Amino acid sequence: MSTPVIFYPPLSQKVTELNPVISSIVGNRVELQLLTTLTCNLKCTYCSLGVGEVVGSQGKVSYTPDVLDAFIKKHLSEYEVYVTFYGGEPTLNLDFIKEIMGRYPTFRFQLQTNGTLLDSLPDNVLSNLSNILISIDGGEEITDGFRGRGIYRQIVKNAQAVRDRLAGTFTARVTWSSEETSFEELDELASTFDYVYFQFVAGEGTYTPAAMEKKKAVITQLVDKFFANKGLYSIIPIMGIVRNKVLPTRATELYHGKTQCRVSTHILNVMPDGKIFPCPDMMYVPEMLQGDVIANWLKPSPLQPHPDMPCDRCEAQPWCRGNCMKNLYLAYVKNDQRYRDNVVDPICDLVRFLGREIDRHDPLAWYARAPLDVRKTLRDCEVYEYVEIMP
Repeated sequence: MSTPVIFYPPLSQKVTELNPVISSIVGNRVELQLLTTLTCNLKCTYCSLGVGEVVGSQGKVSYTPDVLDAFIKKHLSEYEVYVTFYGGEPTLNLDFIKEIMGRYPTFRFQLQTNGTLLDSLPDNVLSNLSNILISIDGGEEITDGFRGRGIYRQIVKNAQAVRDRLAGTFTARVTWSSEETSFEELDELASTFDYVYFQFVAGEGTYTPAAMEKKKAVITQLVDKFFANKGLYSIIPIMGIVRNKVLPTRATELYHGKTQCRVSTHILNVMPDGKIFPCPDMMYVPEMLQGDVIANWLKPSPLQPHPDMPCDRCEAQPWCRGNCMKNLYLAYVKNDQRYRDNVVDPICDLVRFLGREIDRHDPLAWYARAPLDVRKTLRDCEVYEYVEIMP
């Protein structure tokens, strides 16, 4: 666990060695994930915001830009800020996106979207986006099964329609739910988008023995192609793990040794009503409340490594750094044995398997032989800052 960051408080605030003031943001940057709305134009079957009845519970943003500005000036003025527009479906509140982009021209911006309304975005929005994360689930049949008939083709069509107007990158964000998701489907996404990021779904009933074997077989194929590819095979979880194994300081320096999902260090999820939570999947949990834009207060993330979590005893810890803190919190701190058995332990098994498959190819020797441009992208890819890296 990293050393607390100490700053000089007002003279009225007493600080001692036994009672340091701990910064609410660890490091020198902050990701401000602004939920423009909690409504959505799709009804995906596995929506994480469906837990706790969050999705649809809030419409438009209820705080004013001036209120957000006061919060940023008080708490974030000393940090590099990058903004992710999130939802619900964030493009349903396009006016808010344009307002924030115009108000903070020095910030970096990312959009996480279901892609169905991409073709309606104006040039001044597209040209300001460093990255667009498009939610997709694999191939056409699987994506449409989770999201609705025709959605896959609509997403791909919309992405192609705006590609030339987008200054940044396109990343396919795959929630790996189905055991039928194939190597060919993920490989096709890698050729369609700039990057592919996949994350194992936190759903019970997903990780049967047969499903685990199918997922491992696909992982093996992806890793094999990564190391056989002449250029850089742009699958973010493989890229991130290879980076962390070859350059171990990169696994810790941007996250101060904590989880690379950022919830323990520097991501703030601001709901439309101004309430702030560290994890977008836990905005229904009262004890996770971290701050409030309207009341203008912020405290350190309550979602931190815990002695009950087994990560320090895991072979993957040097390069994984804890994976999903939400999963670990529910399984080990809240002691949900069923969730641990059916979700968390299988995912950790898949992550360890992915690491072993990478080791089988001697990543250090591969990196030493790789062209300079490949090494640079693997080392410094900006998309690492926008996703969890670990699947």
